[in-house]
Amino acid sequence: LSWSDALLLGVFPPIGLEINDSEGHPSSSHQALKGTSKWATSLENLLEDPEGVKRFREFLKKEFSEENVLFWLACEEFKKTQGKKQMQEKAKEIYMTFLSSKASSQVNVEGQSRLSETILETPHPLMFQKLQDQIFNLMKYDSYSRFLKSDIFLNHKKSEEQEENPPEAQTAAKRASRIYNT
Repeated sequence: LSWSDALLLGVFPPIGLEINDSEGHPSSSHQALKGTSKWATSLENLLEDPEGVKRFREFLKKEFSEENVLFWLACEEFKKTQGKKQMQEKAKEIYMTFLSSKASSQVNVEGQSRLSETILETPHPLMFQKLQDQIFNLMKYDSYSRFLKSDIFLNHKKSEEQEENPPEAQTAAKRASRIYNT
């Protein structure tokens, strides 16, 4: 599998698995990122990883803004909804949960961008897109950068690094280095 093929297919092998160039030779310059390394590259990468979403939600809950990522996720799921009846039900659920003035988890979107209940009768997959984009940008330019500096992120990153490089392996490597470099 060449790197360009992997990109096109959205297939990224785990670190350590070889990626070959178009001639079938190992491509050492490209290594797929995973976990916190991938999360740190973009909010999009974070939101594509279930563990990343879990950690981000945990962080947002502490900041009292978990509704933002929940709304974003609900909109992503809504786009996949098939059938007018199911769309109407999900659209109403999203509206009542996140957008109405009586919403239990109201998101902070611009007033004129709010939808009226009448639009719920004729739903379409992208009906929440403008609002979803607002919330995405709010997360991207506000909470995401704080998340990357948070204890939740940093502790997860540290535990990932310890799994990849257990202390006994580091010690053995140091011992070997001392033995062979004397």
